[in-house]
Amino acid sequence: MRSWVPVLAPAVALAVLLAGCSEKVGGNSQPPKLTPLPSAPHSSTTSTTTTTTTTPTAAPAPGAPIGAAIAWIAAGKPVSAEGYHTATREGTTTQLGDDIAFVTPSGKTQCTTFSQLTDALLCLVQFKNPPPPPADIEGHWTPGWVQYDGKSVSVGGIHGDPGPFGKGNGPQLAYGNTLKFGNFQCRVDEVGLYCANLANQTAARFSDAGVEPFGCLKPATPPRDIGLLFSC
Repeated sequence: MRSWVPVLAPAVALAVLLAGCSEKVGGNSQPPKLTPLPSAPHSSTTSTTTTTTTTPTAAPAPGAPIGAAIAWIAAGKPVSAEGYHTATREGTTTQLGDDIAFVTPSGKTQCTTFSQLTDALLCLVQFKNPPPPPADIEGHWTPGWVQYDGKSVSVGGIHGDPGPFGKGNGPQLAYGNTLKFGNFQCRVDEVGLYCANLANQTAARFSDAGVEPFGCLKPATPPRDIGLLFSC
């Protein structure tokens, strides 16, 4: 007679296995909760670049670098060139077209452009000690006539008539204001008028004390009909 034990054991094991699977699928037991693995620490690096811009507050002293002089001129309160296209003399106002004219608050310096004849900035300055006329020079000597073309500044000259200044003064350029026109930019301070030529990276101060050059402008030997000359 055969033994029934070997046959029954596998059947029982299969039934237990099926019951266990059925309980997991249809019963109330829940699958084991998975514990998330700890994430690697996140490292964030932020790079910050700080740019410091220094705005010059005092007018450039004699011998100051040209960059500092131009920066100070540009740091003034900008005014539109549209308000400086006229000149007035004895109540009569003349339209200057594209030319510019202005006068300092002290009235000691008046400037204008005269594009018909030159690209230079022309100024009349009331110097305390103007350059004397050269020896044996003929003609009408104008000691305060300044001509600045960016590469040179001449002081004093022979001028038989007032030229563009005959039209009078332009509007006043107030202290602290900066006026940009063409290659020039000018700012007025109580110690004088500072003008820069941006194309040539030069500048000069005009005041009753004289002319103070900046950049490559240095004292040079003037031609016979000029009192003083600064040139690059």
